[in-house]
Amino acid sequence: MNLHEYQARDLLKKYNINFPTGEIGSTPQEIFDISKKFGGEVVAKAQIHSGGRGKAGGVKLCSTPSEAKNFANSILGKKIVTSQTDSEGVIVEKILITNTTIISREIYLSIVIDPDFESPVLIASSEGGTEIEKMAEESPNKITKIAFDPVLGAKPYELRRVISKLEIPKNAIKDFYSLVNNLFKAFIETDSTLIEINPLIIDDNENIVPLDCKINLDDDSYFRQKELFSLRDKNQENPIETRAKDFDLAYVKLDKGNVGCLVNGAGLAMATMDVTTKSGCFPANFLDVGGSTDKEKIKEAFRILVSDENVEYLLINLFAGIARADLIAQGVVEAAEETLFKLPIIVSMRGTNSEEGFEILKRSKLNIHIAKDLGQAANILSEINKANK
Repeated sequence: MNLHEYQARDLLKKYNINFPTGEIGSTPQEIFDISKKFGGEVVAKAQIHSGGRGKAGGVKLCSTPSEAKNFANSILGKKIVTSQTDSEGVIVEKILITNTTIISREIYLSIVIDPDFESPVLIASSEGGTEIEKMAEESPNKITKIAFDPVLGAKPYELRRVISKLEIPKNAIKDFYSLVNNLFKAFIETDSTLIEINPLIIDDNENIVPLDCKINLDDDSYFRQKELFSLRDKNQENPIETRAKDFDLAYVKLDKGNVGCLVNGAGLAMATMDVTTKSGCFPANFLDVGGSTDKEKIKEAFRILVSDENVEYLLINLFAGIARADLIAQGVVEAAEETLFKLPIIVSMRGTNSEEGFEILKRSKLNIHIAKDLGQAANILSEINKANK
């Protein structure tokens, strides 16, 4: 789960990590009043669950309260499309107003779970405010990584190496140590998968000041982070993805696809999407119902898939292990009849009661095409797609 910047700032403040004074507003008049209280010259930042706000016009340096109000008028209630959103974008419902800060230099700093190190890792770069993924590809020498010890945290000698590479001013070294240790404490105690400070700046007095932050929480930590999960903003999520999440389904909407893919298992999902693309079609989504799915879960997954107007075909590729193929097939039939779905459905199933499942599908009045394996399913999909063009 993602937090808004203003929520992340409030959370990190509890760990003695302080940002420039800021206040949230949700109407142009509130933005005007906050800006006036802050002295007029402020930074206005749209609160959305996406990076790249600045390039998309979601961040503005305002010289007067009226300028801040005009910015709020132009963006509140509207959607922003960034390089990290889909083509529909995400809605702006709040704006964070902060004091301005004189910036001498920008630094990138984050803590993230790294599967290679099998631990949280500190990632730092002397160039903040830029796309860290692009920098890692083009200038890997500008990025430093150190793994945290699960008990001790960051080792002092490793932090000294980071401090040297980042060229932290001498009078700010103590504060940098504290910042990293406090970030790590917050990371562990909140079950985060990412805490990012970008940029962390050196101001005109050689102080280190965090300006922007991002926090992602591990969804599996809900049982012990219920207070933090109460901050969830569903308006920032794709409504279908939110609906799927509420039914414990893994669903991601993809742009421009025309094939709804119903699968169980992430690896199977990826293979199905690859085969779909090679067949000449494109997946409209990633939908994983999980290994222990039942009839009701399948029915909801089917409803979600057919609610996408871009879907022209359904490709069902399932392995029945714990789940039973006959119950899966029954769920597909009932959901299709319920939604009056008439478009082609290509089905490949293996495992427990698969033959019984195929019999249920064959007896239905649906536009069903049975495939013995994924390869044949791709061929059938390709043939149907060509025939419909």
